[in-house]
Amino acid sequence: MATQFTQGPPRAMSEKDTISIHLVREALLQGCAPGAVSAQVLQKVGIDPGVLDVAEARVPAAAYAKLWRLLARRGDDEFFGMDPRRLKSGSLAFLCQCAMAQPTLAAGLVAGLGFLSLMLERLPAQLVRQQSLAEIVLLEDAAPRRAFTYFTYWMIVHGVACWLAGRRIPILAIELRCAEPDFCDDYKVMFSENLRFDRPRTRMIFAADCLDLPIKRSTDELKRFLAHAPANILVKYRDPQSLANRIKHDLRHLNAEHWPETERLAQQLCMSASTLRRRLAEEGQTYQGLKDSVRKELAIVWLAEPAISFSEIATRLGFADTSSFYKAFRKWSGSNPGHYRALILSEVG
Repeated sequence: MATQFTQGPPRAMSEKDTISIHLVREALLQGCAPGAVSAQVLQKVGIDPGVLDVAEARVPAAAYAKLWRLLARRGDDEFFGMDPRRLKSGSLAFLCQCAMAQPTLAAGLVAGLGFLSLMLERLPAQLVRQQSLAEIVLLEDAAPRRAFTYFTYWMIVHGVACWLAGRRIPILAIELRCAEPDFCDDYKVMFSENLRFDRPRTRMIFAADCLDLPIKRSTDELKRFLAHAPANILVKYRDPQSLANRIKHDLRHLNAEHWPETERLAQQLCMSASTLRRRLAEEGQTYQGLKDSVRKELAIVWLAEPAISFSEIATRLGFADTSSFYKAFRKWSGSNPGHYRALILSEVG
């Protein structure tokens, strides 16, 4: 899944856009009474209550978006009762209005986070810029919250930020104070493969260069955005059986020096190189892009392990030398590996 925004109207959801039943259960947990009331609410949005007991079930993202809006209206709370203070209906609209009045994304985020910090008692937040990296940190002093609470917060903040910027903002890492939940697949697709739990702080890390982007959003664009929310910040499920994901899975389990070239990979997949390129293009991918994506994922994971040297990471990823790795990592993340490692390993902000 990948949160997508465009300057024009939001794209229509396809029939393949789905959300795990685990997230439906989470939304119902505090947003609706159990039993018959939950069943009634699900039926109103076109979800069969019987699927709640099916572990691997998925529901249409459009239905999940309807559920989100219905629960928000029922409780007059756009945060599903997950904070002592309600995020009353209209809060998302006001958040966007505050943010879009600012000249840059940095100023817009500061305004938006200030509003959310005022409205929500237990989730005060701060934007921190550290050279080429930026992080949004939750300044909590209470016990960790549910993973769903944190991810709902990130969905709102990241979704609005992407809309303000007019493009998707890649997330380098998300750290959470809570324990890892039983189900993380959708969260990894929505946000980042690099999710870390039981951390000292809850924060989202991304490249700082996007903070200087100008905000140029009109009232009409805001109306369209709100009319389609939250469907336009929900995401398309990434099919684990897709060709791109099968290739990425295989690449992760091979030393980079053994990664096949295009012709050899096509032979292994029993197809021609042209067919391989065409099928990847149909999924919006290229083989080089998949290799770069896996290298980035692995680099970010290994940089969080201080015992692994930069030269060893470069070797593992198939780079000729450390300087080549440095150059590639700066291209991927906007930061040099040393700065990223220092930030990710820091225990205090």
